[in-house]
Amino acid sequence: QVQLVESGGGLVQPGGSLRLSCAASGSILSINAMGWYRQAPGKLRELVATMPSGGSTNYADSVKGRFTISRDNAGNTVWLQMNSLKPEDTAAYYCNADVRRRMDGARYTYWGRGTQVTVSS
Repeated sequence: QVQLVESGGGLVQPGGSLRLSCAASGSILSINAMGWYRQAPGKLRELVATMPSGGSTNYADSVKGRFTISRDNAGNTVWLQMNSLKPEDTAAYYCNADVRRRMDGARYTYWGRGTQVTVSS
C-alpha cells in the first residue's frame, strides 16, 4: 500500500504564510507527478499546483505568484509554500500522487486525508 501524509495546515491572518508538506511512503517504485488540490465547503475540489518528475510546474490562476510547489530529490515529498494568503484560500488541502507501485507495477493515483487551512483575522 501507499500512504500520503500531509502536515502544516492551520489558522493564519490574511497576508500571512504557511508551508504544507506531504510525504509519500509504502510500496513505491516511482512517482510521476505530485500535487496539491483544495476543497472549500460547498465547492468542488480544485487543482492548486502540480509538479511532475522532471517537468514544469502548473498552478491555478488564483494562486500564481503567491504559492510555490517543490519536491525533494528523491521525489517522495512535496511542499506547498503559500504566501500572501487570502480568506478565499480557506479550504481543506489535499496531497495527490501518481504512483507506480513496487508490489505489482500498477499505476494508481493516491490522495492524502487533507489538512485544513483557514485564513481569517
